[in-house]
Amino acid sequence: MKHPLSGVLLSLAASLLVGATAQAALPAMVDGEKVPSLAPMIKTVSPAVVNIAVRGSVEVRRGANPFFDDPRLRRFFNFEDDQPRRRNTQSAGSGVIIDAKNGYILTNHHVVADAEEIEVTLLDNTVLSGSIVGSDPLSDVAVIEVDSKDLEEISFADSDDVEVGDFVVAIGNPFGFGHTVTSGIVSALGRSGLSRGSYEDFIQTDASINPGNSGGALINLRGELIGINSAIISNSGGNLGIGFAIPVNMARSVLDQILEYGEVRRGLLGVNIFAVTPAVAEAYDLTVSEGALVSEVSPGSAADKAGVLTGDVVTAVNGEPVKNHTELRNAIGLMRIGDKVDLDIVRDGKEKMITAKLGAANPEPEQIAAADVHEGLAGAELETLGPGDSQIEDLEGVLVTSVERGSPAALRGLRRNDVITHVNRRPISNVAELRDRADDARSLGLTVRRGNSELLLPIL
Repeated sequence: MKHPLSGVLLSLAASLLVGATAQAALPAMVDGEKVPSLAPMIKTVSPAVVNIAVRGSVEVRRGANPFFDDPRLRRFFNFEDDQPRRRNTQSAGSGVIIDAKNGYILTNHHVVADAEEIEVTLLDNTVLSGSIVGSDPLSDVAVIEVDSKDLEEISFADSDDVEVGDFVVAIGNPFGFGHTVTSGIVSALGRSGLSRGSYEDFIQTDASINPGNSGGALINLRGELIGINSAIISNSGGNLGIGFAIPVNMARSVLDQILEYGEVRRGLLGVNIFAVTPAVAEAYDLTVSEGALVSEVSPGSAADKAGVLTGDVVTAVNGEPVKNHTELRNAIGLMRIGDKVDLDIVRDGKEKMITAKLGAANPEPEQIAAADVHEGLAGAELETLGPGDSQIEDLEGVLVTSVERGSPAALRGLRRNDVITHVNRRPISNVAELRDRADDARSLGLTVRRGNSELLLPIL
């Protein structure tokens, strides 16, 4: 698309001279050259960026103080039943129209996660009702749908072509100020580590991004979408010049699966990995200084069937170099069940290629009544601990999702949000293993993680 901004860099010196004369009106021309302006591109792109208002409710519980969990104190102080209540919530975000014909809008998962009602406001102040097509918390990408034929969509760039120093523009709804435009540059690429258990490969930018920008557009000077604004680093809640956007290539991969299945069906390789650093390379006598070191291979997994071994270093996926464990996790996490993947590995100093067929990722957490496991646990509900359910990295076990007041489970000391990690000193990672350990056992010795503490609970 031909654009009048093609000569922007040639005109920077002229624009600086104009800025020095602050009291004078800006001329239309300087030395025969038009003064550079983003206005033409913004006018073209802005109709594709929308404001999103979300109304919903979240579960809250009375008696957040742990002393209130003691049934004797509750009876003494005559506290009311602490069954979950719901609190109404309102929030605002942004979105990008990516399919005008079908009314599809790309946004963040966290913008619409608790939505019961969604209102989408267009540039001309038209208000439309929206509904969620699908949402993926691990990539923080969601797709919503509106019923309108009078929409304009945005075009996509290839985010793999983005470089540090590229000029970018952010458009969104910061602090409720609709269709606000800010500009800056790409400050860094491949940022991760903002949230445990998520798939992250952020574009970092100094274009002002504030609360309400989430789900909005990060575009290049051709008016093409390069990212979905997602997060900021801030002590105050406002912009500090460090914002993050999900690369559009990653968002499109998630988008395609949501539109096809209504959800993301990730393939699973079945390995535990960590980054190769110089220290790790020295400790394990590795011949490479980058890659993902395989620390464990799950029995029966795609990696196990393909012949991946503990101690292998994955250096590339389908020919694309892998510098660390995050890049490997992201690469596999964007693939589907049944996809074949070529892994370049280094084993005992020798290079080789292994082809694996990705299996199904972990199923949705199995939920059961604890009474089905042991009568001493009656009154509790349990499910397999899922990604993001705990702030403790790599914690495995069974999450206690609820405990009835005065029930056997409550009287034996079990609380909501406890994580059962061992039964009779044997580790468990899911509900099925808990059931197996407890089968026909007259008594159970549970090891429970509560916050940052670990305690033993005998169930007799």
